[in-house]
Amino acid sequence: MRYPEGHKSQVRQRIVAQASAAFRRNGLDGVSIPEVMKRAGLTHGAFYAHFSDRHALVAEAVRFAAQQTSARVFDPGSSLEHTLGHYLSQGHLQHPEMGCVIAALGCDAMRQPPAVRDAFAVAAKGMIASVQARLDTRQAHPSAAHCGDDDFAPQVSSAPAACAATETAASASDEALRLVAQMVGAVVLGRLVQDTALAERLLSAARVAPDAVSSVALASEPVSAPALNPSLPSGFPPPVPPTPSGSAGCG
Repeated sequence: MRYPEGHKSQVRQRIVAQASAAFRRNGLDGVSIPEVMKRAGLTHGAFYAHFSDRHALVAEAVRFAAQQTSARVFDPGSSLEHTLGHYLSQGHLQHPEMGCVIAALGCDAMRQPPAVRDAFAVAAKGMIASVQARLDTRQAHPSAAHCGDDDFAPQVSSAPAACAATETAASASDEALRLVAQMVGAVVLGRLVQDTALAERLLSAARVAPDAVSSVALASEPVSAPALNPSLPSGFPPPVPPTPSGSAGCG
């Protein structure tokens, strides 16, 4: 049977998308290749027509996840306020399968083979470079509401751009490094504490503007408006309402 042009590429992309979501939800060791292939609507035997081994799929899934985060959080034209509000939201906290691969799987990365570690490293450096770009734009145009087209998706998929991201990350300001660590750390801790109120406090405390001398919280509401903007086609689903036990939204 002859398949239309581009069929194999489309199937590969489907496998990667399913694997990326499953890995972020269940962990790198929590999903088998047969399960990934089943999610993609394929047999286990078809796997080796697309990937040399499991590690190749994991590396590709990490790159895909970083690109997805770029579309949701670092989309072209987004401001620093949008980035912090959207990343540090209950929607992100409750949906790791749709969120940042660094926050979801970063702790697993160091135990992976070089190809997978490299993919994580490029994603992390790309995130640092993207946050630095927003800080630069904010400082140059303090009244501007939006930043330029500098999301980090191309830095993940392009070798020259990855080198550029590495250089930018290496020369990033302490403020950019603090913000990235603050963003990732708040999401990781928010998923660990099993306490909805405390998780929201972590998000709110990290949702801070690097403004002037005194840092001011970006939003007085628990979840800022940009985090759940319905106009964003790739936004996170709305958060699950808190329960009296205080454990909803953690996991």
